[in-house]
Amino acid sequence: MPLRFGYGTNGLADLRLDDALALLADLGYDGVGLTLDHMHLDPLADDLAARTRRVAQRLDALGLGVTVETGARYVLDPRRKHGPSLLDADPGDRARRADLLLRAVRVAADLGAHAVHCFSGVTPPGTDEETAWKRLAEALAPVLDAAGDAGVPLAVEPEPGHLLATLDDFHRLRRTLGDPDALGLTLDIGHCQCLEPLPPADCVRAAGPWLRHVQIEDMRRGVHEHLPFGDGEIDFPPVLAALADTGYQGLTVVELPRHSHAGPHFAERSLPFLRRAAAASAPSNRSGEPSATH
Repeated sequence: MPLRFGYGTNGLADLRLDDALALLADLGYDGVGLTLDHMHLDPLADDLAARTRRVAQRLDALGLGVTVETGARYVLDPRRKHGPSLLDADPGDRARRADLLLRAVRVAADLGAHAVHCFSGVTPPGTDEETAWKRLAEALAPVLDAAGDAGVPLAVEPEPGHLLATLDDFHRLRRTLGDPDALGLTLDIGHCQCLEPLPPADCVRAAGPWLRHVQIEDMRRGVHEHLPFGDGEIDFPPVLAALADTGYQGLTVVELPRHSHAGPHFAERSLPFLRRAAAASAPSNRSGEPSATH
């Protein structure tokens, strides 16, 4: 099956959600990465179930698939970016983050989403590594139970600077939890370029059995900065060829959260780029030469 491309609402934060969805449908995207945030389906506001039903109806009318993302910067704490986390010393703080993920699972089930995305968080100062891993596993256990009951995988993202930062870290978590069926992987292609030892295409192949969600953007080695396509170092046709070869059928979502000031412009630019890269990655076009989309 052809790859299915989406765009993240965290890169369209200046648009109303309905306008963002209409834009993506008009541009020809297959779906949307919906970040639960105060401006886009606030997970903490009243009548979440009713508001979710309305979004589900809108997605259906527009023919858009969806994945639910939980990376909003200040949705839980207006003073701490991505706080509180699953690693915080205060059990109440960890519970608040876990509650957000439980809400996200319910939203995802009601939307018919193919996954719920999350990440570990940064290890707090003064916390040793073993304690941080123990907190992460304990906090995720009830979320994974809920995800399994809902039939929506929880897709954990390796994030530079976080406790769970690499593919190896994902496998450590998977083994610690006993390899539950509901646990999957969010692979960010830019993060592979940033810090993984393998090239991005090889990361995709290695991650294939656990892929439940994919984020994509350009990036440079050693610099965690999400860039528009063509502004970084990634050669995309081999990456998309590897992704197609895994049989992945979820959304591949453009993630440009710091480009919302020009979100419609970058949404319009990104889809043609990805389609050209996907066409160049087709078996008949694979020559082994660097691509024009690099």
